[in-house]
Amino acid sequence: MFSWLNIEIDVSISSAAYIEWINLVFFYSVHVVIWVADTENTSLLHSRKLPSWLIAELRSDHAGEMGAVYIYKGILRVTRDTRVRQFATQHLKTEVKHLELMETLIGLEDQSIFIPLWRLAGFFTGAIPALFGANVIYATIHSVETFVDKHYQQQVDRLLNELEHKELAKVIEGCRQDEVQHRDEAKGFLLRSPGPLLRAWCWLVGFGSRNAVAVARWR
Repeated sequence: MFSWLNIEIDVSISSAAYIEWINLVFFYSVHVVIWVADTENTSLLHSRKLPSWLIAELRSDHAGEMGAVYIYKGILRVTRDTRVRQFATQHLKTEVKHLELMETLIGLEDQSIFIPLWRLAGFFTGAIPALFGANVIYATIHSVETFVDKHYQQQVDRLLNELEHKELAKVIEGCRQDEVQHRDEAKGFLLRSPGPLLRAWCWLVGFGSRNAVAVARWR
């Protein structure tokens, strides 16, 4: 009797383990199939349906939004100014949404290979001004967003001429309007007009932004 119970218990445990193993195999098999399908669909969408010039533009947009996220992370890492932290926190939320949006528009295989560089550059573009106070931060953000406004506007203008990409033009335009709002807020918070050194820094930020876009378009 006890022998039979021992066997029964062993069989029961083995059966439960076997069923659990089958469930796990099924679970991961389904997810692998879904992941492969998503990868193939993403590749099909971004590599075959979008022209090469547009993939390059979206790659630069994704890189730019990645940099923007890290600009605000850099500011928040350094500054202790309550007003600046509120400003940066609100803008960071918007830039995170933009980045998530860009990641739905361009496949992983088409994103810039220099993502670590864009993160680092963005972080220091935010952290360095934060060492020198609120006015330098606001001037920096104004400079960055002035460039982004023009960058997105050029894309919107071209997309509107492409009949098949008008919906994408609306998406980019929505991002552009957010960036314009950020630019205007930064300008409104400026405590005083930038002096020669700050103007030179802002020029450098704009120069860096233009060259980063050129590199990201390439790869």
